[in-house]
Formats: sequence, structure tokens, C-alpha cells
Amino acid sequence: MTENGCKSDRSTSYDLAILGGGSAAFAAAIRASELGARVLVANEGPIGGTCVNVGCVPSKTLIRAAENAHWNSLSHFRGIKPEGGRIDFPELVREKDELVSSLRKAKYADVVSDDSRIEVRPGRAQILGSHALSVEGQSVQAGKILIATGTRPARPPIPGLEDPEVWDSTRALATSSLPRQLIVLGGRYIALELGQMFARLGSRVTIVQRSERILPDEDPDVADGLAAHLLAEGIDIRAGETVLRVGREGPRCFVDVHHANRVDRLYADAVLAALGRAPNSEGLVGLNLDPRGFVQVNEYLETSLSGVYAAGDVIGDPLYVYAAAYEGGLAAENALSSSSRPRDYTAIPWVIFTDPQVAGVGLNETQARAAGIAVDASVLPLDKVPRALAARDTRGFVKLLRARGEDRLVGARIVAPEGSEQIMEASLMIRFGLSTREVARHFHPYLTQGEAVKLALLGFDKDLEALSCCAH
Repeated sequence: MTENGCKSDRSTSYDLAILGGGSAAFAAAIRASELGARVLVANEGPIGGTCVNVGCVPSKTLIRAAENAHWNSLSHFRGIKPEGGRIDFPELVREKDELVSSLRKAKYADVVSDDSRIEVRPGRAQILGSHALSVEGQSVQAGKILIATGTRPARPPIPGLEDPEVWDSTRALATSSLPRQLIVLGGRYIALELGQMFARLGSRVTIVQRSERILPDEDPDVADGLAAHLLAEGIDIRAGETVLRVGREGPRCFVDVHHANRVDRLYADAVLAALGRAPNSEGLVGLNLDPRGFVQVNEYLETSLSGVYAAGDVIGDPLYVYAAAYEGGLAAENALSSSSRPRDYTAIPWVIFTDPQVAGVGLNETQARAAGIAVDASVLPLDKVPRALAARDTRGFVKLLRARGEDRLVGARIVAPEGSEQIMEASLMIRFGLSTREVARHFHPYLTQGEAVKLALLGFDKDLEALSCCAH
């Protein structure tokens, strides 16, 4: 065994060779092993990829810590007088690092350490052909190859943004000191999650977004609804502004922004660029890439080079860790089996971990119109939900879309403190074509978050104001 718990067998011939060490790579390795294949995982950098090291895990634990700090100084109940609490940010960072380290070991290295079919080899790999690659200069033969090299924070061509002192999400999650003032460039999920997190931990945060509103791909009620809550917490949102330049004046950072024929200079202690993700596709000679550099694959996840597959964030949207794991397992099956299955993202749910959270599945109203689908909307404010009333937290709403003249759900958007825990019922309804009226008739426990979905379903056909508690 090596120090990271991986086997050190130096065989040079494998059924499947995988480039990368994140969720797509490990899902593929495990599935390939289940199919009886001999697998090489060649990984440059920490095992676990973006999610466990610099993405989902560290961000969500710090976001939850920030929520605790926020609600320690506020209360939904008049009878509770919060006293606040001192924030020990370096200790929070240590806790975050301990969690990352433990999950990297438990969910990655330890998972394959006893599997004799899987070898994990550290080092940079380069594809030499459909069945050949090199790992740190050593030639390797493989029946099939899978690229799962992931992404990194993007650095668009804005003057000054190349400065290493400008934070990206990785740097922001690694900092051990809180900036007094922070400028966040971007208005999508990474920018909003981290912006609110730093604000709740004590930074004065300004979000600069080029589009006229945050979450520009969502309907205005969703985007504006979330923006109102962020503004109420003191976060400054400057939408419709174009970043011209990032720079430094002494110890402080500045950002020049253009808006309405005017240029303003904003100052802060740090600047966080949360402007999307870029694929780790450099050196992948012979493969077709899209204009942004993402690897192009067919519906079976095979690239333009026969026998070479790709999965995970390196192939582009949807950039979710659970989608990457699905793609990795599917790519391994398609590469090693006599038959192939096409990828299917029907009803894939997503979550933005702000507070309130934003969760969605299927189409929004704008997308439905673009697709030529007429829809009816049922919008349920949380002040109509018994659970929210009892918790004294009625921020947000549940919005469901039903195809007009049909009894099927085509989309859902939830803005709520725990919207992530409510979206799956709508996702399963879309995935399996469940009737909205039938699901609304099923038992939903009273005073639960899930009851909000039932009430919104009832709202398609009934006046909720006319119903008694628990009534159908």
C-alpha cells in the first residue's frame, strides 16, 4: 500500500484506464470492478476531486456554520432573546479541513484500498491513442480509456483578474482570515452561496453581477425573491454592471464597474471571482472540444476518439457531483459492455445553498414558453404552510408548473429555508409521470416540509383559503 491507502501494483495493462480522481472517476472504477475489469485510476492532485476537497463539502459545512452564527444573533420567536456568539473563524477552518480529510479517506481512498482490481496511481496522465497512455512517463495499455479530469475556477479575460491575489472559490474556502470588505464577482450559485456565507460571518459583501438580476436563467419571481432576502441581510447587490478592471491600491483591492454610462470604483480587502468553471482538458490531443474547452461526447459518453470516453464536469453541464457519479458509472458500463445505454438527465434536481435555499427541477416558466409548452402555475407562499408558521419562518414559496390540459408536472421551483429537502417529490413526479391529483391525495404528515408540495399541488384545482387544516 502507498501512504494514501492505494495499491502500488505497477502493471501496465488494464481493461479501463481512468484519468482523474473525483466522483466520476471513482464511480467508474467501482462499477468497472463490479463488471470484473482491471482498472487503473491515474490522478494528479488530491484524491476526491473538486467536491470533497474544494467544493461541496468545505463550502456546505462553512455555509451551515455561517447560518448558525446568523441565527445566534436573531430569532424568529419573540420569546427567545438571542445573545449572539463570538466567531472563531480559524477554528471553523480547522473543523472544515478535518471533515474534508476524513471524507477524502473514508469515501475515496478507503473505498478502493481493498479492491484487488483497482489500482490508484498518483501522477499526470497523457493519452497517446485509443488504447495507450502514459502516467508520469510510464507507458500504459488499456482496452478503454475514460477522461474524468473535472474543472477548475474560470478566469475570464478581465484586466487584473489574472492576479493570483484575486480569490477564486478554492482560495476563498482556504482562507484563514475574514476580510472586512469583500467584493464578489458573479451572480450565480457559487457567488451567492459564498457571498452570503462571508456576510454572515462578518464581512461586508458587495455582489457585482453583469445581468440585470442575479440567477439570470431563472424566472424573475425566483431571482428577485432570493435577492430581497440577501438585501435584507445587508448584502449590496449591484446588478446590470460590467466589470472593467480589477486592481490594487496599496493593501486594498478595487474593481472598476460600468453602469448607465458611468464608471464607479469599488474598494474592498479582497475580491472573489465566482465566474463559472473551466474544464481541465489541456493536452487532450485528438479529441473534439467545444468553444469553452469542454470535451464533447455522444449520448453514450464516448468522445470523438473511438474507445475513449469522458464523464463528469469535464464534459460540461450539468455540473453536479451526483451527475458526475452517474456519468462515471454509465461510461464504465458502456465502455466495458457489449451494449450501451444513453445518458438521461430527466428530472435532475438542483439546489443553491443560500438561505433561503433555491431548489429546482424540470422547466421554469421561461423555459416552458421557449419549448412551446403552455403551463398552469400554482404558487404557494410559505405563510400558507403550517410547518413554516409553527417555525415562525415563512420566507419563500413553492411554485409548481403543470402542463395545461394535462395532469402532469413539468417543473418546480422552491425558495425556502430547506428547499433542498422538498424538491425530490416533484423530481420523482416528473421522472415517473405521476399524476398531480393522485399525489395530492396521498398522505403527507402534518407539520412537515413535504406538506408544502401537497398544498401546492392542491392549489392547481382548489382555493387553499377555503380548506381546513389537513383537508383534501
